[in-house]
Amino acid sequence: MVRPHLPLNALRAFEASARHLSFTRAAIELSVTQAAVSHQVKSLEERLGSTLFRRLPRGLALTDEGQALLPTLRDAFDRIAGVLEQFEGGHVREVLNVGGVGTFVVGWLIERLPEFQRANPFVDLRLSTNNNRVDIAAEGLDFAIRFGDGAWHGTEAERLFAAPLSVLCVPEIAERLSEPVDLHRETLLRSYRADEWPSWFAAAGAPVPSIKGPVFDSSRTMIEAAILGAGVALAPPLMFERQLAAGIVQQPFATTITQGSYWLTWLKSATMTPGMRSFRAWLHAASLPHAEASAAP
Repeated sequence: MVRPHLPLNALRAFEASARHLSFTRAAIELSVTQAAVSHQVKSLEERLGSTLFRRLPRGLALTDEGQALLPTLRDAFDRIAGVLEQFEGGHVREVLNVGGVGTFVVGWLIERLPEFQRANPFVDLRLSTNNNRVDIAAEGLDFAIRFGDGAWHGTEAERLFAAPLSVLCVPEIAERLSEPVDLHRETLLRSYRADEWPSWFAAAGAPVPSIKGPVFDSSRTMIEAAILGAGVALAPPLMFERQLAAGIVQQPFATTITQGSYWLTWLKSATMTPGMRSFRAWLHAASLPHAEASAAP
């Protein structure tokens, strides 16, 4: 595309003045005089053949033409600034957007991220959490870390490791639990997967009670409720090692069940960038001990 000469100084002067609705404050931001800003805006108006501001006794007001121009300029300058921010030490930094199940991100990933950043300083990692419901394309993600069986439409999926579930509760409740049937007297906190508690009782060789406890959309919030004494959780101990080590929660029974694994997923249509390849390789290496343990007979 052949572009006409762009009056960048005048456009910057207009954009800053429009944000502040003041030539004086725009001049302070741009480190020039108020007269210079006013002159640049005036030259832009003459070039466009349109008045961009109404000069008022106390400040400025945008005309319809000024309001039409501002959003495009603001977006363009923000995008330019975003690209320039990616350069560090003479090298471009790649933005990598990763979404993950909150339980995995908080319970496992966060404490390992400094290792990834030290090994890959060129990656500008942007991390978000979800409750396992995610739209990679709509949310602009490069990767999504999910829990399940690995079957998600339109995505590639690589297994990281399984996260067996077990009974977790505060010490005061754990003292009351000698055998699985003792759980019949407790409030059993549930996830949206209704088969988890029945599967655990079956594995423990105990009858299944009536389960009417509150339902949570993540193990993270379920454990927070358990810590507050709201009931007994069925959650992955691996994701709550810090709480177990501190004695905040306890695992009264050794019985576990495996209902799924954590997976690294991305769109089949995506082109693997250097940052994506680095994160993928690092994540698999960091996950390897757990992957080997969960694969052992």
